[in-house]
Amino acid sequence: MAKKSKVIKSLKLQAKRAKYLEEYKQQGESKPNRVSTRGKNRCKITGRPRGYLRYFGLSRITFRELANKGELPGVVRANK
Repeated sequence: MAKKSKVIKSLKLQAKRAKYLEEYKQQGESKPNRVSTRGKNRCKITGRPRGYLRYFGLSRITFRELANKGELPGVVRANK
């Protein structure tokens, strides 16, 4: 499980980036002139940064556990 500090830091960076881009949209410029730090996608349940599935917002491990329990609607096993 990820440290809470890393999850909070990731959320802060995403918020900071959104605010930064919002300021440039208000000024009328199409692109900011510098590269800012990118936010890291993390699992909503465990906070794991690797093996992230965007469509579900979960890591591969959490996705597999929930899919096996039948808690993800529309997800079925491939080997039936």
